[in-house]
Amino acid sequence: MPTQQPASESSLPVPAGAVPSNELIWTGCYTADGGGRGAGIGALRAGANGTLRWLGVAAAADSPSFLAVHPSLDVVYAVGEAARTVRAYRRSGDFGLEPAGPGWPAGDAACHVAVDPQGRFLVVACWGDGQVALYELDDGGGISARFPAAASIVPGRPSRAHASLMLDDGRVMTTDLGHDLLRVWDYVPSQGLRLDHEVALPRDCGPRHLVQHPGGSVLVVTEYSIDVAVVQRSREPGTFTLTGIFPATSGGARPGDSAAEIALAADGRHAYIGVRGSNRIGVLGVDPGGALQPLADVPSGGNWPRHHLVRHGWLHVAHERSGDVVTYALDPASGLPGAAAGRVELASPTALIPARP
Repeated sequence: MPTQQPASESSLPVPAGAVPSNELIWTGCYTADGGGRGAGIGALRAGANGTLRWLGVAAAADSPSFLAVHPSLDVVYAVGEAARTVRAYRRSGDFGLEPAGPGWPAGDAACHVAVDPQGRFLVVACWGDGQVALYELDDGGGISARFPAAASIVPGRPSRAHASLMLDDGRVMTTDLGHDLLRVWDYVPSQGLRLDHEVALPRDCGPRHLVQHPGGSVLVVTEYSIDVAVVQRSREPGTFTLTGIFPATSGGARPGDSAAEIALAADGRHAYIGVRGSNRIGVLGVDPGGALQPLADVPSGGNWPRHHLVRHGWLHVAHERSGDVVTYALDPASGLPGAAAGRVELASPTALIPARP
């Protein structure tokens, strides 16, 4: 069993802009089959002073590297990256999870899962072979059917699907890190995803994760070029176009760097980009019109910031290689992190996902 002990509670007061919280946060990880030391889906509890407390393993699982939650039911979905599966889990007790049906087949290196805001389906992206698949859900949140999407084909270049985003207009956008593409899909019940259009990004930039700004634009972090691409939707016929590319850091990329996660502040005024290698968080100001301005680079506080969560005025950074989650209070005016408010040990963490309230 890996060492996963909580840090001691901090006596610091709650900083201005941060909100006292007793929120449950699910954690993904790599287990032995993925070269990690984790044991499965874990659970953390957020304290009023920002400190995270380790509760324990919610469900044993093989490399549940990414998670998603049902919008209205106590159901959690986890990909099994090395096992090439996706599985539903139902809440049991304070923080336990029990399998809700068998694991369903996915593609090679299934690395991301996202759930429709109406709870009708989930989408899995697979980095190893580029597969994107839609899984319909029953009334209890269980997986009931699987529909593979059309493959992206570029001669001589492997497809590397990496993430999906449920857009505010009901469509789905996916990234293809290998083909430098964004793909926009319509959901067709009992058929799956139907391709609407594609948006080409600069070659070898490597689009990885993405978020939608409250204003409607989509911000895409690029793993290889360490940038943020901004795409915006035209009024008619609703296609997205690339409108800008901005550096993800103020100090520029360094040798060995690769960008990981992008997250927005609740008001959309700041974006936070994790950079592995130099182990930084790039803080960007976001203009209502979609322009981004690098403000500062701050140390992430550990080794290999794989994923991070911006929540209630706090920044929680999960470090895959140093095996910890470090928490910072965010200044409400500048958006910048202050001194670390707490640290909790967590074996090979890969994702931090808030539980359903």
